[in-house]
Amino acid sequence: MSATDPDGLVDNRYRILRRLGTGGMADVFLAQDTQLEREVALKLLHRRFAEDPGFVERFRREAQAAANLQHPNVVAVYDRGTWDGTYYIAMEYLQGRTLKQVIRTDAPLDPLRAIDICVQILKATRFAHRRGVIHRDLKPHNVMVDDQDHAKVTDFGIARAGASDMTETGSIMGTAQYLSPEQAQGLAVAEASDLYSIGVILFEMLTGQVPFDAESAVTIALKHVSEPPPPPRRLNPDIPPALEQTVLWALNKDPADRPQDADEFISILEGVREAVAAGGGAQPTASMTALGGGVLAGAAGAAAATGPFPRVALGERPLTEPATVVAPVTGQYAPLPPPPPPPYGDEERSGWSRAWPWLLALLVLALIAGGVVAFLLTRPVKVTVPIVVNDTQAVATSKLEADGLSPNPIQQASTERAGTVIYQSPLGGTRVNSGATIDLTVSSGPGSTTVPAVVDLSQTQAVAQLHLAGLKVSRVLTEPSSAVPSGKATRTDPAAGTDLQTGQGVVLYLSSGVAPVPVPSVTGDSLGTAQAALSNFHVQVTNQVSTSQAPGTVMSQTPAGGHNALPNSTVSLVVAQRPPTVTVPNVVGDSPTAAESAITSAGLTYVRTFQRTAVASLSNQVLSQSPVQSTKVKRGSSVTIVIGRYRPTNTQTNTTSNPSTTNTTTGPGPIPTGTGTGTTTGTGTSTTAQGTGTTPGSGL
Repeated sequence: MSATDPDGLVDNRYRILRRLGTGGMADVFLAQDTQLEREVALKLLHRRFAEDPGFVERFRREAQAAANLQHPNVVAVYDRGTWDGTYYIAMEYLQGRTLKQVIRTDAPLDPLRAIDICVQILKATRFAHRRGVIHRDLKPHNVMVDDQDHAKVTDFGIARAGASDMTETGSIMGTAQYLSPEQAQGLAVAEASDLYSIGVILFEMLTGQVPFDAESAVTIALKHVSEPPPPPRRLNPDIPPALEQTVLWALNKDPADRPQDADEFISILEGVREAVAAGGGAQPTASMTALGGGVLAGAAGAAAATGPFPRVALGERPLTEPATVVAPVTGQYAPLPPPPPPPYGDEERSGWSRAWPWLLALLVLALIAGGVVAFLLTRPVKVTVPIVVNDTQAVATSKLEADGLSPNPIQQASTERAGTVIYQSPLGGTRVNSGATIDLTVSSGPGSTTVPAVVDLSQTQAVAQLHLAGLKVSRVLTEPSSAVPSGKATRTDPAAGTDLQTGQGVVLYLSSGVAPVPVPSVTGDSLGTAQAALSNFHVQVTNQVSTSQAPGTVMSQTPAGGHNALPNSTVSLVVAQRPPTVTVPNVVGDSPTAAESAITSAGLTYVRTFQRTAVASLSNQVLSQSPVQSTKVKRGSSVTIVIGRYRPTNTQTNTTSNPSTTNTTTGPGPIPTGTGTGTTTGTGTSTTAQGTGTTPGSGL
């Protein structure tokens, strides 16, 4: 038995209980620490990596980095070591689900719940960052969540602490869907890279899907670098606008445009949470406005997705002050011709000839300074765009015009009250030229929409389609279906194609698979009749020898008749079979013991009977048998054997008073008492009797 099999012992300490999972670098087992009597998660490096110094270093560094991170939101590391040519780490065993499993079953998560989990991840990340550790592979798979939504971050397998040169520029580590743009390009990463990954996690919790996905990791990485993320509210309109802007802020392409540290990210999320809890979560928090020169500017690129949202450049950076430009000096300038030599040695004339180049330089500098001043006086004035999302159109227009900006309202049907600004581009906090146009997406109130078809879509996909259509999912129910696989959408109520008011709720139905049906009772039927009755099931037949049932009769069934079972499931039938035939052996002339042995060896039973014989050599031998030899009979049938018992013959002569009559009786003696059959033959007064009995020795 291998040590990693159940009950195997690793390093004479950790008893394997069961396998928990397998990753790219290691296997993880649930094990019992026999010294401290506690369950641990035991991580064993794959043997194929144990000989690779690079992988060994990464594995060793994971243990060292994680062991130094003792925090309520970080999985604790208890022990590390080498065993059987490979390396292991003993970690805290957490009961619960990964955040990825939570997303698959519960997404889209309630905004307050998503914020709470995200803040816990950020607190763990902040703790690691303060100790010089960058995780580099933050994703829902590496976050454990218990039943109370307490989250813990695990797997520091590609973390970098201190001056390690592993995973530096030129190498890519991490999972494609959660890579920061700088990681995707193989550039050096910093704290902002982890914050980008957390932004992706928050996006997925709120919408049920990642912002970028494709069939190949390379394609996904390119999307991180070059494509804008879709606005989360287009996938889930229930997301408060302030929370959407926070997500897009974290997903800026340029690290400088993201939160500068986990503290800043946490502060904004907590502000949004307070606003949402108070019922005003649609308005971006005031602290976002105070972030300075356009920290949300890059997030405005998310509006480039298709639809009524206005397009802006991807990853748009805050407009910086233009570089100083020196106006060119026009005209031709050449040195003045030298004056003629003084005829009389005039010193003043000679002084002028030496001063004129300096005067020319001063003139040029004056012209340059004038050009610079003119540019500075005429350059555009920069202003910060105010946040007007959730304001009425009138209030938003007033704010923008007060700052010298030009509002451009665009009407769009939504669940928000008519006249409410539901989106702006550029986003609040962006630095723009005075007089710039600000596009305002203004709700025209709940319009009408058509229920989309969602059959065969997963729950996440179906919910997203309904949200994109401007509808809410009020309930999710299950129903049996033979046409749609389990877990996929079967229909909506109201049905697809129905015109509804935007924002109205629909019921989404998911397939629970094929419904069970009653199993017909076929016990006592012939096999053919039973198979016809069970045409919706797979019939499995087992034959059993029976002497009480006619061959081909169903003796029993599983499941029993009347029980429910899924169509095409197996129903087992036990069918009566004719007993096999055997050949009766010849035992005439054998001793009783030999005859009985031959009969039982042939699969038959025997019955003894006895018969008197006057021949001494036939005593205690089989005189006859029934059935006779070579007869074909059913296995288990009975064979009767007749055994001889010797009795000498007695002769007696009687003379009567009548001289003409003489009676002579010849026989083996008195007829035995007991059961038996007899044959009597007689001539005149003379009688000869002979019989057999079933009682051994009676009368013999």
